[in-house]
Amino acid sequence: MEWFEEWFDSKYYHILYKNRNDVEAQEFIDYLLTEIDLPEGASILDLACGKGRHSQYLASLGYNVKGVDLSKNSIEKAKKLEGEHLSFEVRDMRDSFAEDQYDLVANLFTSFGYFDNLSDNLKVLKNIERMMTDDGYFVIDFMNVEKVKRTLKAEGDIDIDGINFKIKKDIKDGYIIKDIYIDDNGQKFHFQEKVQALTIDNFKELIVKTDLVIENFYGDYKLSTFDADVSDRLIIVGTKW
Repeated sequence: MEWFEEWFDSKYYHILYKNRNDVEAQEFIDYLLTEIDLPEGASILDLACGKGRHSQYLASLGYNVKGVDLSKNSIEKAKKLEGEHLSFEVRDMRDSFAEDQYDLVANLFTSFGYFDNLSDNLKVLKNIERMMTDDGYFVIDFMNVEKVKRTLKAEGDIDIDGINFKIKKDIKDGYIIKDIYIDDNGQKFHFQEKVQALTIDNFKELIVKTDLVIENFYGDYKLSTFDADVSDRLIIVGTKW
């Protein structure tokens, strides 16, 4: 079992990240929609949607949204949000699965570079390309690895709902690794997050092997210009040939 299959389906994943900033996520969507020209009632694929916070907001704006994620646990929670313009499915983004094409394919909140096989990155990008309409857009929201490398805090711990999470971070063999040690009233667990340390140049090298075209790079959720020294995020927006 790959790390993300085990960790994302754990109840502790949802506890640790339960306070993610929904306001910030919605503001990001609002800024993004000023930069891309989507038709009224556009179709959107939220690729690796988690529990569906971005999907839900996009649907509330009148778009037709499908959210997909490998985590059965996350999709089970997301399905409680389903409505006329919003649906969710369990899918692996490495697999070609969409019968439809979308005006926007969005991969948000560092949901890329999870795999041990580097060629899987290209599979994901090729799938994004196939699932876009001819005049559609793609968005990949990743961390700014250059800043992460400089500012990485090796250890920390946090208590949530009486559960202790001790977190250790490292950069090794081209991956940013987060080990999560959990003490739940004496019950001990260990999970790991392992994400490829992909830089802007790595993304350029991958995307040039597809028919995707980069239009802009942004450095935060207000879509400021990307600066490898200071930006918190690496947000890629583009179209296809």
